[in-house]
Amino acid sequence: MASTATIKLHNLGFPRIGAKRELKFAQESYWKGDTSREDLIAVGESLRKRHWEVQAGFDLVPVGDFTFYDHMLDMSFTLGNKPQRVAGFHGHGLDNYFRVARGRSIAVGDDHAACCGGVSAGEMTKWFDTNYHYIVPEFTAATSFTLDASRLLGQLAEARAQGVPAKPVIVGPVTYLALGKAKDLSDRLALLPRLLPVYAVLLDALADNGAEWVQVDEPILATDLEPEWKEAFRTAYDRLRSSKAKILLATYFGPLLDNAALAAGLPVAGVHVDATGEAREGVAAVEAALSAGQGLSGGGGSGRHAGRGGAGEWGGPI
Repeated sequence: MASTATIKLHNLGFPRIGAKRELKFAQESYWKGDTSREDLIAVGESLRKRHWEVQAGFDLVPVGDFTFYDHMLDMSFTLGNKPQRVAGFHGHGLDNYFRVARGRSIAVGDDHAACCGGVSAGEMTKWFDTNYHYIVPEFTAATSFTLDASRLLGQLAEARAQGVPAKPVIVGPVTYLALGKAKDLSDRLALLPRLLPVYAVLLDALADNGAEWVQVDEPILATDLEPEWKEAFRTAYDRLRSSKAKILLATYFGPLLDNAALAAGLPVAGVHVDATGEAREGVAAVEAALSAGQGLSGGGGSGRHAGRGGAGEWGGPI
């Protein structure tokens, strides 16, 4: 790397459960009705504050990696992609979120049981080759997207108030579609033109609220991709290249192999690659393919635990 390169340390994400599993116990207490929603929200705020303090030595600290249940479900709610079966719920948004995450019996005696009834939980499946399971996004040919950035903007405001050098983290549009399921067997990629404008507004909103960099996770780049999905990456990031925020495209769970040139050729400000184990051998190929002005980040953690923990060293003109 050239001697003029700027080196920064950052983190892809921080395990959210707490050193003493505080989040797990707070969730279970709330679900049993022993504590209030406000109590659960306060535990989340306390954990975020503590975890940001632990990461005080980093140049950029992830924000938005904390979740009350699942980061993919968070993204679905951020994009307004809620299953139709919960669309009519008029209670608190966090309770509707948990309805998708866990399901709800029709016999449950809450304030909205009579009007909203029971609901089945979202399908869960493994997150790549980890033991973590995520809530699968649900699509149909008629799916539309409407931005609700309140969760991300709220956590970004918390971080900035604490002086945290915040780097919001979101699931990228192509990975989001690829890991979802079309309930009517329609073409998920046909939804990309509807999805990208929402991502564009989200990135600008994060920038307007103080985020210089946004980490956009696209881990499917470490898998074998059909030509139409490779083209989807080019379409997506060409559309997002005018974002006010600098995009750090993040991949993990393995080397990019045949997708190295694809990732490096996307019009983003930086690319993060897995630099652990056998994947380390593929870093040079990505670095060689980067354009002048792009930064390269190499991962130092496996990211195979809840919260996708793993540090990165980031070099280049950032």
